[in-house]
Amino acid sequence: MTASEPGTDGQSGQPRTAQHFSLAAAADVPEGYVAPGMPGAPVAGFLPEPAEEPVRRHRRRRRTGLAVATAVVAMLAGALAYGAAVARVGGTIGWLAIALAAAVAWPLGRLGGRGLLLPPLGALLAAGALFLGQLLGQTLRLHHQAGTAYAELVGDALPLWRADRRLLDYVFYGIALIGGFLLTRRTAAPQ
Repeated sequence: MTASEPGTDGQSGQPRTAQHFSLAAAADVPEGYVAPGMPGAPVAGFLPEPAEEPVRRHRRRRRTGLAVATAVVAMLAGALAYGAAVARVGGTIGWLAIALAAAVAWPLGRLGGRGLLLPPLGALLAAGALFLGQLLGQTLRLHHQAGTAYAELVGDALPLWRADRRLLDYVFYGIALIGGFLLTRRTAAPQ
């Protein structure tokens, strides 16, 4: 048997090698395109809804001043509510520090947006609400015990507040600070 001549019948005596094919350049197809007839292809006659136009910065203005003013009002209202609750119970209710932080953080985040100074301000306002609420609670408690006027008790409330502090109260101040900071960041609406 003799080997065939290369080129006469198209076969040579060498083993076949792998053939490499190149793919044609992909056509400009939008992302998410599914060819008709493939699973996930839209039904004939279905027109997708147009994409919403992205919210532009000039359409939604930051209302930082309004946010801070609303947060200060929320801080004072929260301090009044907390002080009344402390006076009614006769002790501290430190776990309400989370509610005070949420009451301050919500308007800061929703109205102020993602400002860099708003989360630290939310932390300070939440701790301030807790402090004012505890002072008000001390003043109301002294008023009910002694029966004197509120104006005379305001000077006595701060030394009594200092003397009445425990380790757990400082933990609640930490909760108010951290809660005010994190909740302001989480409720911040993108601008």
